[in-house]
Amino acid sequence: MTTSQHREPLPGGPPIAGEDTVAEPAGPPAPRWGFGAFLLVEAVLLASAAFVSVLAGDPPPGKPLPISSVLLGTMLPTMIAAGVALLITVVRGNGPVLDLRLRWCWADVKTGLKFGLLGLVLTSLGAYLWTRVVGSADATSAISALVDDRKMSVPAAVVMFAYLWLLGPICEEIIYRGLLWGAVERLKWSSERWGRFAAFLLSTAVFAASHLEPLRTTLLLVIAVPIGLARLVTGRLAGGVVAHAVNNFLPAVAILLGALGVARF
Repeated sequence: MTTSQHREPLPGGPPIAGEDTVAEPAGPPAPRWGFGAFLLVEAVLLASAAFVSVLAGDPPPGKPLPISSVLLGTMLPTMIAAGVALLITVVRGNGPVLDLRLRWCWADVKTGLKFGLLGLVLTSLGAYLWTRVVGSADATSAISALVDDRKMSVPAAVVMFAYLWLLGPICEEIIYRGLLWGAVERLKWSSERWGRFAAFLLSTAVFAASHLEPLRTTLLLVIAVPIGLARLVTGRLAGGVVAHAVNNFLPAVAILLGALGVARF
């Protein structure tokens, strides 16, 4: 009496006839979006910003900015563009969790905090040197110029703070270190390592240029580098979001206090 024994195939060889084989689980299909998707999102961002600026108009000098101007003029364009980016990953990809690496991980939060604090130091030093060389007026951001010498209502100021600190970083990271980063990483000519480094370089440059503030582009590059490094090191979007939020916290507080008339910076 003989018993049959299960035979293992040789490494790298064909499966043994008559033996059951277990198929390797297939990964998610490759996303069907690339640079065209990012260009579309940028076009939506610019077009919506132009539209809402005309729709909102310019409030009378000396009067508080209504909350509608804050929502329309500063928040809505970026939120619409980020929403389009998310929609693209759903319609032509595997969703934002896979396509944009939009996973939550506490280790990424710690890394983001470290790079965010580094960004605060670099940004403070860069802003100081910038004001010494160029002048404080030229170092002012577009949002700071919007609320400069104009007191805001309390609800508008709080909404502006929440946007600058949290919502804005989330939306911008989805666009630049999510959609654009993913498009660069998947280029056929690039290796995995080079693709990630190229994504870091290009997203950093485009992020700085996309603010359309030519005089502050160099300073924006300084701000963008630690945020991009958090995304590069963790390999996920949450690290960049946390670093971005940390970097924006003090400027957001300064704008909040200035808009409320509590302090002037």
